[in-house]
Amino acid sequence: MSDRIFGVFGLLLAAFYLWQATQIELSFISDPFGPKAFPYMIGIVLAVASGVVVLSPDTEPEWPTFSRLFEIGVATAVMIAYALFLKEYGFIACTSVAAAYLCWRLGAHPLSAVIAGVAIAVGIYVIFHLVLGLSLARGPWGF
Repeated sequence: MSDRIFGVFGLLLAAFYLWQATQIELSFISDPFGPKAFPYMIGIVLAVASGVVVLSPDTEPEWPTFSRLFEIGVATAVMIAYALFLKEYGFIACTSVAAAYLCWRLGAHPLSAVIAGVAIAVGIYVIFHLVLGLSLARGPWGF
């Protein structure tokens, strides 16, 4: 029963996501697929996966323990904080902190996680901002 509830939640989330994708405004200059193609693909995959969970649930699902659920909740809070602080503190600072935390929770040594977080943030910045010319949140330090 819990799988079906989770699947229905996923279907509702997919419907909301697809509805939000329809709200994306198109510019007069866009590629053949337009900016809506990728969100549509994600929404459809989420809907199909959720539908499979609803139609063929696991007979005896194993849910995570409370400590695991708490850890998932903290990781979710980190990602929400990332989105909230991104504009104020900039891409590199926020991405470094979020990536370092997630690397640490995935099993990296704390120092290795910090190094990986900074390397991930700088690498993404170089590729997306310097090479591809995309705009990323600057923050108070200008990068």
